[in-house]
Amino acid sequence: MEPLFANTFPSANKAAWMTQVQKELKNESTYESLQWQTDEGIVTEPYYTAAELSDLPLDTIQKAQKTVPGWLNAPEYQVTDEKSTNVQIKEARSQGADAIVLDLPAANTNVAQLLNGIKLSETPVFFRAAASTGDPVTFIKTLQNIAPYQLKGGLLMDSTDAIAEITRLTADSPQFRTVCTTSHVFHNAGATAAQELAFTMAALADTYNDLIERGLSPEQLIQKTILSVSVGTSYFLEIAKLRALRVLLNRFLSAYDPDLPPAPCPVLVHCQTSTFYDAAVTPYTNLLRATTEAMAAVIGGCDVLTVHPYNTILNTTVESGDHVFAERIARNVSILLKDESHLDKVADPAAGSYYVENLTHQLTEAAWLLFTKVKEDGGYRKVLLSGFIQHEIEQSYQARLEAIRTGKVLVGVTKFRSDETTAEKKTLSPENSLFPRHRLAENFE
Repeated sequence: MEPLFANTFPSANKAAWMTQVQKELKNESTYESLQWQTDEGIVTEPYYTAAELSDLPLDTIQKAQKTVPGWLNAPEYQVTDEKSTNVQIKEARSQGADAIVLDLPAANTNVAQLLNGIKLSETPVFFRAAASTGDPVTFIKTLQNIAPYQLKGGLLMDSTDAIAEITRLTADSPQFRTVCTTSHVFHNAGATAAQELAFTMAALADTYNDLIERGLSPEQLIQKTILSVSVGTSYFLEIAKLRALRVLLNRFLSAYDPDLPPAPCPVLVHCQTSTFYDAAVTPYTNLLRATTEAMAAVIGGCDVLTVHPYNTILNTTVESGDHVFAERIARNVSILLKDESHLDKVADPAAGSYYVENLTHQLTEAAWLLFTKVKEDGGYRKVLLSGFIQHEIEQSYQARLEAIRTGKVLVGVTKFRSDETTAEKKTLSPENSLFPRHRLAENFE
């Protein structure tokens, strides 16, 4: 049978398309004006064809991606009172949350009260904690005492000196990840996508080297690794960033384990929506940002997703109606992406996209080039102490500010603005003393 519309819509190559564009717009240089350059210097075309996949290592890119669809919906709660947070956790679980992220600000947290009624072999719980919150080994032993079975979840904080012991302690809980590297300090300081990837991989390399020196094998590390990544508002770029991350991981891990097959590695990827792009003056626009970021995260292949409430950057009480509403909507974003958009039915929805595959490859190579430079210059810690990483990210941040000053739109801030709230802006604490924590809109509010 002849394909439908075969004669009505004849095939056209890129040259014919370009000729038609120039003819209709009456400008021979129109094509260049339609190109878009990312902050990394990657030039993206306005039009891609199947022919442009032929020069890509497509098999390598696609084999690195997830093969099992779906993700865990993991809202985050800051623990201020163990009893009330326990109630929040139980309510969230009954209303669509698959996992929980807990931010522990205090060393004397009553873990038994906090997790009362939560079976950690069924509900993955991921913990964040600052270095000042006490001994992580003692914390893990307390967890094991109150939950004497296999744990699920892990630690969402950059690795410390205690991680080797914690990894050994939790060897019988393979789904409890203990070796973590995060990209949030780079993202919130203003890094480009390539910088975020490169510096995250460089930090992971230092962590692996330290832990191998402490007697852990590469196989042990790979099985217990989780990467926590921020996802921004540049939709296709963020999809490509997460896909590039998995390609980089495969390339990176093959150096530690040459026998690792060219298939999706067992490293878990946690994603969270960004506060870097949030607006305080028109906070409801953050709903749009969070939805776009969450969709990019799941199409890009995250395993665990945290959607921040739209008022995260505002000072609102946990008990307020606005805060309860914001948390419910954030939790429901993930649910809607599953139940209405059915994005949990396909493991790698972007596979085969001419545009996204090209962007994934270009971003992979840009990040790998920068990662290699850091490695050749002595590794992450040495380069960090030299100030190189901070300088590179600060330049990127200043370039972002300048783009807004010269006309780039920030929705709800420089355009479509409506000062909807009188709530005070929250001061977001830096995750690392070496990097500032910026919010792009703050300079224009």
